[in-house]
Amino acid sequence: MDFSRISGMYEKAASLQRAASDVLLDLLGIKDTENVLDVGCGTGGITKRIRGLTRGKVVGIDPSPGMIEEARKGAGGLDVSFELRGAEEMEYQEEFDVIFANSSFQWFEAPEKAIWNCHRALRKGGRIGIQAPARNVYCPNFLQAIEMVKRDDRTKRIFSGFRNPWFFLETAEEYRSFFEDCGFKVTFVELRSIVTVHTPEEVFRIFSSGAIAGYLNEAYYDIELTRDYIEHFIEIVKEAFATQVERDGMVRLRFNRIFLTAVKE
Repeated sequence: MDFSRISGMYEKAASLQRAASDVLLDLLGIKDTENVLDVGCGTGGITKRIRGLTRGKVVGIDPSPGMIEEARKGAGGLDVSFELRGAEEMEYQEEFDVIFANSSFQWFEAPEKAIWNCHRALRKGGRIGIQAPARNVYCPNFLQAIEMVKRDDRTKRIFSGFRNPWFFLETAEEYRSFFEDCGFKVTFVELRSIVTVHTPEEVFRIFSSGAIAGYLNEAYYDIELTRDYIEHFIEIVKEAFATQVERDGMVRLRFNRIFLTAVKE
């Protein structure tokens, strides 16, 4: 599994990413002449929304070929550029007024380089906004399911070779310091615990819109994944979410999320 593999179903499953993006768009307040870069644009659904907020240039970038292919197919003739590249690879020079990074920061392989690249890509006075899962306990529901994978005799041997691919900090102040060390002045930062209510099946779809691209991606293992392992992993995770239902048959899904905006002075 990787983002190219899940790109076809991502737009339908990424409900939490879309809801959090509404908060980030409000915080950034994009003006109607500003040039905007969407970092980690995925299949481009939110990039197209950004196109409706400004007459300036709108560019979406993503390191996943499958995501960019889906974004280009779904552009619908809109004046939006979708480019295959990661934040660590971009070389823009003072081209944008706003950088929007929704649910992508945690995936940066070299986060400091990526944010310095964002700093260089912005004009003076330009601003960046990020929203991302935060803290090592980013989602107790998901981690409870992963604990079951760790202990199950069918999966524990291969899972012992898993290497966490995500970059998390524990507090809002740590995020502030990180961005300030990369040349930004932070204007807003808040770590929020957000609870939403879903069926177990919906929780699995949400898990499959992002986390699964880490947990079942062979690039993050020191051992080869087998078909049996993948099938058992999925079965165990689904069972775990089913055990999390409360009296009303619903799961309270909790995410710790960071919201941050910053300015290039």
